[in-house]
Amino acid sequence: MNPPDFGGPAGDNATDQVDRLIALLAKLPGMGRRSARRAALKLLRDPGGLMLPLADAMRSTAEAVRPCRICGNLDTTDPCRICTSPSRDQDVLCVVEGVADLWALERARVHRGLYHVLGGVLSAISGVGPEDLRIEALLARVGAGEIGEVILALPATVDGATTAHYLHDRLRSSGVVVTRLAQGVPMGGALDVMDDGTLAAALKARRPA
Repeated sequence: MNPPDFGGPAGDNATDQVDRLIALLAKLPGMGRRSARRAALKLLRDPGGLMLPLADAMRSTAEAVRPCRICGNLDTTDPCRICTSPSRDQDVLCVVEGVADLWALERARVHRGLYHVLGGVLSAISGVGPEDLRIEALLARVGAGEIGEVILALPATVDGATTAHYLHDRLRSSGVVVTRLAQGVPMGGALDVMDDGTLAAALKARRPA
């Protein structure tokens, strides 16, 4: 697909702006170059009703949202609303790979305890070690003595299993009950793409790690 012809020096500048927009959109998950071009064209066709409001929303969100210093969730408050909610079960801690997994479990409404976002999983191939994840922060939370159960809600992948085994070993001396998701999560499955029923079944049927 050839870039649009805006004509003349001003057109060259406009083409650069469109190309930059397409390049940025293409960095989003699931957005290849072709999808990014379609999205850019949709935005450009309705700048006042769609593009500018979207830009304002993105800017205000970027300025307001921050990571929670306790659990790693993203919210407009720090600590986040989950960590400070008096209605949450304070002695059950669900460990997840990323914020997308936390959001998936919240959407399914199957976990009423607290969370801890690791920020990834251990991976020898990618060079991700324990020091690259929020593992020490997890151990510190458990060591404070207020957590009775840690749920390892990690992806059913080789790296996810490796991380779960590592965390189980590190938590063994803490005295907390360590459980893992059971049925419902297929090998290779990511939590943030599963339906609510599958997540509910997996969480309710958790087993000792």
